[in-house]
Amino acid sequence: MIHVEDLTKYYGDFCAVNQINFDIEKGEILGLLGPNGAGKTTTLRMLTGFIQPTSGTIRVKDLNIYRDTFEIKKILGYLPESAPLYHDMLVYDYLIFVSGIRGIEKEKRPSHIHHLADLCGINEIMHKPIGELSKGYRQRVGLAHAMMGDPEILILDEPTSGLDPNQIVEIREIIRQIGREKTVVLSTHILSEAEATCNRIIIVNHGKIVADGSTDTLKQSASGGHLEISLQNADLKSVREKLMPIDGVEGITQLDGEGYLHLRINCKSPPDIRADIYREIKKTDWVLLEFHHETKTLENIFRELTKEI
Repeated sequence: MIHVEDLTKYYGDFCAVNQINFDIEKGEILGLLGPNGAGKTTTLRMLTGFIQPTSGTIRVKDLNIYRDTFEIKKILGYLPESAPLYHDMLVYDYLIFVSGIRGIEKEKRPSHIHHLADLCGINEIMHKPIGELSKGYRQRVGLAHAMMGDPEILILDEPTSGLDPNQIVEIREIIRQIGREKTVVLSTHILSEAEATCNRIIIVNHGKIVADGSTDTLKQSASGGHLEISLQNADLKSVREKLMPIDGVEGITQLDGEGYLHLRINCKSPPDIRADIYREIKKTDWVLLEFHHETKTLENIFRELTKEI
């Protein structure tokens, strides 16, 4: 659906996006995740044709961003972080205005707007001035704007920025519903939003891609993680002598436990060493009371990949 190759953008001497490569398949909800200033917004603006890359290639379907910018914009819906709304217009009048810009036939405009109002949950504010709406409702109007003309691809820049928790959940559900029929690309620095909404995540830092995959894939491929075990008839020294030689065990520390030995086993990156540990315990007279695998959270992975060096 979208092919990006060696995409680079300089602002003077500053490199905002540095030779990134990725493909987006039809029907994906892709989250572009990174700290402020990582290059997320610049990347989205290049994908939509609003700014030209310094170098590199962007192809949307069979269209080239340099040659076919106008045609690409026809199949894209774009919601910037600050939705470009006319605050003195009524919501309905504004959407009628946008439908004309998008080239929707005049007789089809009311029914199309009614469909978007249902989808985005804005029926009750259709005849209110945009300037009187809460930020959550303005974001919904912006989503309706981006969806005008039924684009194949929807690109959203920080769609829940500045919203309260209830509004975030509502916008997130709308995006998931839209994602059942369209390809969606959204940027965010909110980890819970990316994890709950997206089926694939690209983490960027200083203009470079530092991770790409599903949430589960990123967690499995991340270094570290640990096991927690509880044993009876065992002491810390014997456990360390028995388990430390296992390839993949980095360290063993004792945790609080009454009447048993409660341990944390720090692990290196995959492969999974649970079976090796269990086999070694089975050779002893220790009683295994608990065996729990803790993988790294997305927050830990994000912090490790985007920390300042």
